[in-house]
Amino acid sequence: MTKIATNITKNKRDKMIQFLEELKKTHTDDKSIRAFNEIRNQLLETKFGLVFEEHTEEVDNLLLDNIPIFTEEKEKMHCKDSSLPYNFIIEGDNLQALYLLEKTHRGRIDCIYIDPPYNTGAKDWKYNNDYVDKKDVYRHSKWLSMMKRRLILASKILNPKDSMLMITIDDNELCTLKLLLESIFPNSFMQIVDITINPKGKARPGKLSQVDEYLILVYIGEAQTILEKSNVENEEIRWPYLRRSDVESARGTTKGGTKQFYPIYVDDNTQKIIEVGEPLTPEQPLSVVKSIKGTSTVFPIREDGKHMNWGLIGESLKYAADNGFVRVSKSNNQHQAYNFAYVTKPSIQKVLDGEYTISGTRADGTKIVTVPSGKESQRTTAWQKTLYDANEYGTKLIGKFLKEKRFSFPKSLYSVYDSLKIFLEKKPNALVVDFFAGSGTTLHALNLLNTVYSGQRKCILVTNNEISDKEAERLTKKGYKKGDSEWEKLGIANHVTYPRTICSIKGCDIDGNPLEDNYIAESNIVIPMSDGFMANLKYFKCSWTPRKPEDYLLSNALLLHVKEMIELQNAIEVDNVKNVILYNKEDYNKYILNEESYAEIENIWANQNIIFDSKELELLHKKDLKYIPREFFGQELKEAAE
Repeated sequence: MTKIATNITKNKRDKMIQFLEELKKTHTDDKSIRAFNEIRNQLLETKFGLVFEEHTEEVDNLLLDNIPIFTEEKEKMHCKDSSLPYNFIIEGDNLQALYLLEKTHRGRIDCIYIDPPYNTGAKDWKYNNDYVDKKDVYRHSKWLSMMKRRLILASKILNPKDSMLMITIDDNELCTLKLLLESIFPNSFMQIVDITINPKGKARPGKLSQVDEYLILVYIGEAQTILEKSNVENEEIRWPYLRRSDVESARGTTKGGTKQFYPIYVDDNTQKIIEVGEPLTPEQPLSVVKSIKGTSTVFPIREDGKHMNWGLIGESLKYAADNGFVRVSKSNNQHQAYNFAYVTKPSIQKVLDGEYTISGTRADGTKIVTVPSGKESQRTTAWQKTLYDANEYGTKLIGKFLKEKRFSFPKSLYSVYDSLKIFLEKKPNALVVDFFAGSGTTLHALNLLNTVYSGQRKCILVTNNEISDKEAERLTKKGYKKGDSEWEKLGIANHVTYPRTICSIKGCDIDGNPLEDNYIAESNIVIPMSDGFMANLKYFKCSWTPRKPEDYLLSNALLLHVKEMIELQNAIEVDNVKNVILYNKEDYNKYILNEESYAEIENIWANQNIIFDSKELELLHKKDLKYIPREFFGQELKEAAE
């Protein structure tokens, strides 16, 4: 149970008082008795703080005899572009995953965004495989115990110099969570943001209708939120896509003319326009144009293969590109390798006339063009947008990808997007963790943020693979149980998080059909959902290996799972081509002494037990040699005397 009282649990306090009573029997002098009574009074004195009973979880019991590890489900890996870092979905108990993340990412996480169970008394969360309902007198205590364990681990992986913890919650546990956070992050500034997520209101008989929930922000170190441009003043102008979309502007039409179908050459390394070719007549095939080594030749061709026109003639495009008014991004369209957003000729003229202002330059060199009448300001702690409607932009949006309702109460994509944006907009390489991932909205929102604000922000999602109570009842009647394939494939991770993530990256629904809608995160930027995202994904599962194996060495068993730890820590694929692990001297001979394979290597991780001579080390250091970190499993091996 939970209450405001002494800052120790009732069990501990009772044991201490009992011990004092025993001491009184053997120390009967007045001085000792006065001291014992003073201690007893202090123990019983009411103080401001949380008191709740700690609860042991299944993971704690498993940790006694087992060591947590990650294993990869290789068939679920998705590589969109090998030059990009990987995001991760981790299936399993988040407490188990956090133990491992502490080893790989201690002090390295820029932002944690979580949407934990709200503990409403409905069947919204399980504790040790049992739903916690309103009749459970230890409901609040169990919830706080569960959260405390995870938040302490979260505090260890956050960057102490500059990071932010974001937690969404409703009024049911808001106050207790705030007190818990203050005990774990005593030196951090905190704010509570009120977000309207259900404009129609959730009915509560005899009570006020609930329209909102809360976002708790915990500022770590020097963390600050960014300034926001006003929606009315100093608003950034819209950059339309260069490829025309109306049928009247197809190649060869009267409206489109004959000067707006031409090749654009984009350097594949810098993603810059290096040349604009001459226009083709409607009769000329694409094969007549020249090719330039190291570039992609881009024509305005729709996803269905229809030839369109560019929105500018070649001369105007070259001028716009040279002056920072054209933004280049990779496309998911097999017919058109890159997309181009641009400032229109009338808008460029307004910049030249001083009517519009260039208020900055993005990382890719493009100009930020705004209407100069406005100003930048901090967002308030009360957020209200139609885009935050959890039904419209959560439930229904996921339905566009999965074509059915598979998850209850998902967050609005745009409320998560705006939450991440206030801290990460100017952190293009930030690393985000969500260990209550649910449907996967956090990674979806982060990919959208990368698209809008250019960057390679990465995300690690952790979610269990629980199935709904209704599905569990149905499958149990059919004789299935947890662990069976029929059961597991309907779990959150397999049935919702993974397919939603893959579909959003590919830009299609669960059946492979291109999505027809647009993302509307920013009023001045339209992004087709069918474009997908330039993002890679790996899928790990939490597992265990015995602490005291009988038939093999623990070090050998753990070495088999070093690969996953290195991949997670560095957001890469250990492919034994560019990224190589040397487990033994045989691996050295295989990869390093082979001239062909050696030439391809970029990074090497070596077992610290391998002894190299000076010549061998010289070859290794040329490829950025790193040793497998001892913190991965060093403590476990020490305990096993290996």
